[in-house]
Amino acid sequence: MKKFFTLVVLLATMTVAAQAQVKFGVKGGLNITSMKFDQSVVDKSNQAGFFIGPTVKFTLPVVGLGIDAAALYDQRSAKVADETLKQQSIQIPVNLRYGFGLGSTASIYIFAGPQFGFAIGDKSKNIVDNALEWRLKDSNLSANVGLGLMLLDHLQISANYNIALGTTGEVDVNNALSTTWDTAIGKAKANAWQLSVAYFF
Repeated sequence: MKKFFTLVVLLATMTVAAQAQVKFGVKGGLNITSMKFDQSVVDKSNQAGFFIGPTVKFTLPVVGLGIDAAALYDQRSAKVADETLKQQSIQIPVNLRYGFGLGSTASIYIFAGPQFGFAIGDKSKNIVDNALEWRLKDSNLSANVGLGLMLLDHLQISANYNIALGTTGEVDVNNALSTTWDTAIGKAKANAWQLSVAYFF
């Protein structure tokens, strides 16, 4: 009985995979980042960044349901004490999406899912006359929640909020070089609003 059940599940999975439609494309957009520290000791402000890279969309045989994923070069920044901290990474979002509308002509969809980030480039920087040291984590996990519009089955426009689920980086004080920054800044999280455009071939 167990073998029969396993065979049924395997055949059902293969059938779903065979019926899924796959489309490849390219995606790019704008990040507007807000960096939040454990302690509000430093000034910070929203900064713009960008992302770009290949994307893929799976349309499942269940009406309106699909999955999209991408591998994006992502650059974010935030201003801290009049200096700009930059975060460069490869971000891999994997979103479950549900769309409804006028078929291939136009449809609205909602989506949500995890995003896996891997830092590249410089991972540390001294700021405020070397009084503070910013250290970026090697990897991070975040989540996306958003809304999009699909036009003519090729052009996709979306907006989402990317929520950091862990620490993005840390700032430490060098007391030997600083008399004014005498308390530790602590850990920071970088959340971002994202606007994107994708084209599927």
